[in-house]
Amino acid sequence: MSDIDLSTGLPIDKGYLECDLPKLLQESVDKMKEVWQALDNGESYPLWDCFYCDLQSTINICETSNLITSEQAWYLREKYLRIERNSSI
Repeated sequence: MSDIDLSTGLPIDKGYLECDLPKLLQESVDKMKEVWQALDNGESYPLWDCFYCDLQSTINICETSNLITSEQAWYLREKYLRIERNSSI
């Protein structure tokens, strides 16, 4: 089995889209990882929505400022905001 998508030539594991993120975005991602870990373990995290909104806006800012690609932005939204991309958009 190949680790490369033969139709695109890119790795199947899209983790490479997280490499070299802008510092502010990386900090927001790291905080959201912490939040999801707590919530997924049944812990209370009263300010989770603040960190969620922060990450969402930071992704949007980085994308519209061309600091990350649209592909990276959607990868991050799907993975860390748990937003499903609507294929009709």
